[in-house]
Amino acid sequence: METRIGEVIRQQRMAANITLASLGQGCGISSAMLSRIENGMASASLDSLERICSALGIGMANLFQEVDQKTGEAQLLKTDEQMEVVRVGTQYGYRYALLSYNRGPRKTFEPFLVEMNKQSEAWPRFSHPGTEFIFMLEGKLEYRFGDKIYLLEPGDTLTFAGNVVHGPERMLADYVKFIAVIVYDE
Repeated sequence: METRIGEVIRQQRMAANITLASLGQGCGISSAMLSRIENGMASASLDSLERICSALGIGMANLFQEVDQKTGEAQLLKTDEQMEVVRVGTQYGYRYALLSYNRGPRKTFEPFLVEMNKQSEAWPRFSHPGTEFIFMLEGKLEYRFGDKIYLLEPGDTLTFAGNVVHGPERMLADYVKFIAVIVYDE
């Protein structure tokens, strides 16, 4: 955290074209200490941060907003790390690969790579909370949503409410592959 706060302070100082010495005079902190704060080698008290922000002409909220904007996590899953999962369609010959694992207290979304072939036994119907997004990669497929049927071809997308009964209606190719992402409502 200290490193990120220091980076933001340095960025703000340089954007305002202020030297360490000038900032130090403006906030009553030595330029050596400011340098240590900017390099993440020292923690600044809330009082010091308030004085630095005041000298830079920004609010504390702006400082922490900048600090927060650059944080986050990324998850890379190599092909061999993508977990094959069992879902309702698995019993009908569908293959599901989970493309991301949400490790938090609740799922916000689930992305799947779905593959089907002519040996799939039947066309199950699904219903679940949230919104589903499908991106067609290979093959042709008629997809049912409620009482409507949509033709999906490579490059096509379909977005719909998950709580309405939906599912593949008919394959028009020997092999079908698409990405399905379920986004759960808050």
